Amino acid sequence: MNNRKQVLENTIKRCRERHIIIPTYKQMRNPELIPEKIKDKLKNIGLWDLNSLNLFRITWKNEPVEFGGGYGKVNYIELPPQLTGVKARIIMLIGKFFPTGAHKVGATFGPLVEKLVTGRFDPTRQKALWPSTGNYCRGGAYDSYLLGCKSIAVLPEGMSKERFDWLHKVGAEVFATPGTESNVKEIYDKVKELLKERGDEIVNLNQFEEIGNSLWHYAVTGPAMEEVFNDIKNENNRFSGVFLTQGSAGTLGSTDYLREVFPTMKVCAGEALQCPTLLLNGYGEHRIEGIGDKHVPWIHNIRNMDLVAGIDDNPNIRMMRLFNEPAGKEYLKKELKINPELVDKLELLGISSIANLMGSIKLAKYYEMNENDVVFTVATDSMEMYGSRIIEEREKNGEFTPVDAAVSFEADMLGLGIDNILELSYYNKRRIHNLKYFTWIEQQGKTVEELNNQWYDDNYWKSRYAKVDEWDEEIMEFNEKTGVIKEYL
Repeated sequence: MNNRKQVLENTIKRCRERHIIIPTYKQMRNPELIPEKIKDKLKNIGLWDLNSLNLFRITWKNEPVEFGGGYGKVNYIELPPQLTGVKARIIMLIGKFFPTGAHKVGATFGPLVEKLVTGRFDPTRQKALWPSTGNYCRGGAYDSYLLGCKSIAVLPEGMSKERFDWLHKVGAEVFATPGTESNVKEIYDKVKELLKERGDEIVNLNQFEEIGNSLWHYAVTGPAMEEVFNDIKNENNRFSGVFLTQGSAGTLGSTDYLREVFPTMKVCAGEALQCPTLLLNGYGEHRIEGIGDKHVPWIHNIRNMDLVAGIDDNPNIRMMRLFNEPAGKEYLKKELKINPELVDKLELLGISSIANLMGSIKLAKYYEMNENDVVFTVATDSMEMYGSRIIEEREKNGEFTPVDAAVSFEADMLGLGIDNILELSYYNKRRIHNLKYFTWIEQQGKTVEELNNQWYDDNYWKSRYAKVDEWDEEIMEFNEKTGVIKEYL
C-alpha cells in the first residue's frame, strides 16, 4: 500500500474534486457552529439526498422535515405514565430525522472519517467494508457515498427487505450471510473471506471494535441527552438512568460521557431474552432487529454498566402492532385517552426502539422510580424500516383487533416486570467482560494485554474518548487542505 502521505494527498484531491467538506464533532453537537452559507444550501436539499452537504445533518437537532430543513432543539418524545405504567419520566431521543432515518450515520462517520483524514483509507482505490446486522451498514453505505468512497455491506439474509432495497439503491456491494439478527459470527466469517480474497482493496470498519462508533455517541448523543434533561427538568427532577440495548455498544458510549456529568445514574444494557449472552452466557435467535448479539463488543465498557436486562421479543413484536395497527392506535387514543398527537408519533419507534422503551420501563420498576426520576433512551430508527414486518404479522397471525390491542397493552406494556434483570456486582461485570476473550482474542486477533487494560487501566476508556478534540483538529486541518470550506466562510 502507498504511504500515508500519498494516500492523504489522494483523499484531499478526491474531496476537492467532489466538493466535500467534513463536519467537526463540535458542529454535529452544536449545529449553530455550522457556517451560514452551508445552512442556506441545505434549504434546497432533502434529508435523504445523496449530497455531501448532508454530512452536516449528522446531528440530533435536524428540523423534522423531509426537505430543506434547518436546525432546532434535540428531537425527542416523552412517554407519559398512562402509556408506560410507571411514574418516572421516560425520554426517548428520535433517530428518524437523521439522513437514512437512523442515527447510525453518526456511528459510521467516526470510523471512516478518522481514517480518511489521517491517510489510512484511500477512497480512490479502496472500499469501506461495513459488517452489520442492519442499520450500521446502511449508515456506512450512505456516509461512504457522501465522502466519495465505495462500500461493501455484509448483513444477515433474514433482515428486513427494506434494508436490502435501500443498500442496492445507493450502489453498495451487498453480501447476505446465513441467519438472522443473532448470527454475528457468520458476518465475521464472510468478512474474513473477503479480506483474504481482496487484501488491502478493502478496509474493514467493524462497528463492534471501532472506537469511532462509540466516540461519536460520547461526543454527540451524551451531550444531547444532557441538553434535553436541562431543558425539561423541574426543580425536583434527577437524571436517574439510561437504558439501551447493547447492539454494537456504540450508543452505550454516550453513558461514558453522562457518567461524568451524572455520576449516580444507573446504566442498564439490554439484549433479547431469546439470546441471553450478557445474562447467562447464552445464545439463540430472536426478532428484535438491530441489536446483534452472541458476543460482547470490543468497544463496550462493561465497567460502566450497572445492570443487564433481557427483553422478550414476543411482547416486543405485539407492541409493534399495538403502536402501528389501526385498532391499536384507536385503543390508545379512545380507551386510554392518550394524546392523539403522541399516539401518531409512536411510528417513530422501530422494533429495537420498542425494546428500548420496554427496558426503560423495567429499569424504572426495578428501582421503584417516581415522578422525580428521568430515564433516557433512544429510538434508533422508525417503522419506516419495518413495514414488511407488519404485513408478515398480519399474514401469520391475522388482523389486529380491538381485543388484541387491549390484551397487548395490559400484558405486554403494563405487564412488564423486573424479571430477567441482573444488577451487576464487580464479579458479574468481570464475567461479562471476560466473554470478550472468546470472540476478540481467539477469533479476531486482539491481544490479552489490551483486554486486561480495558478492565484494569483506569485511563483506558478516558484516553480514547479524549481523542475527540484531536479528531476535530485533524478534520479542520483536512478541510483547510482541500480548500472547499473557504467558499462557505
